[in-house]
Amino acid sequence: MTTPFQFVEWPCPAADGETRSEAALVFNRARDTRLLVIPPLFEEANKLRRQIVEIMRRLDDAGIDSVLPHLPGCNESLAPFAAQTLAGWRAAATRASAHFSATHVLALRAGCWLAPESLPGWLYAPAKPATVLRIMLRARALAAREAGREENANDLLAQARTDGIELAGWSLGAALVAELEREEFAPSARHNVIDQADVGGQPLWLRAENAYDAKQADALVAILARGMTQA
Repeated sequence: MTTPFQFVEWPCPAADGETRSEAALVFNRARDTRLLVIPPLFEEANKLRRQIVEIMRRLDDAGIDSVLPHLPGCNESLAPFAAQTLAGWRAAATRASAHFSATHVLALRAGCWLAPESLPGWLYAPAKPATVLRIMLRARALAAREAGREENANDLLAQARTDGIELAGWSLGAALVAELEREEFAPSARHNVIDQADVGGQPLWLRAENAYDAKQADALVAILARGMTQA
């Protein structure tokens, strides 16, 4: 049996109110259950890229369709990252869930902030927005110090609030910085939290290089498949 692994386009709402085409990776056999997968944001998206694809392959083997939409400014998107906001990404995730007729959602790390509350599903090791912002600010200050420049995380944040800022290669606009600062993320009652201890092993996003862990992928898919078949 061949794997229905393909990239397709989908109509994504843009910041200007228009609609633009974005890509999505889909495993589609037109089955009754289809999982919307929302990846992490920023550098963790790169760290977990292969792991997510391997999870989707295993879901296909378990009889579950899945779709990984490219959000505006991310992956192959031509939309400028500096223009993106959490609100815009949430609107995109909601549109993707309807366009692909998703029945459930799996969001990972910072992607948990975007999970549509209209879908039941799972949040894998959700991060806190303010914590993510602080970590990136500290990483930039440390990199500057190692390069012989003096940058202070508090001063960088003050600048970012008005002018935006580049952190770890990502150009964050002032609006996104403000959202990350004030966002008080809490899981929806419809979403179950999966802790790292539930899948075992060390978090892949903490490794120095992009990595893949078959045992963790198997464990996560077992949780998802059990929950989706019991729903």
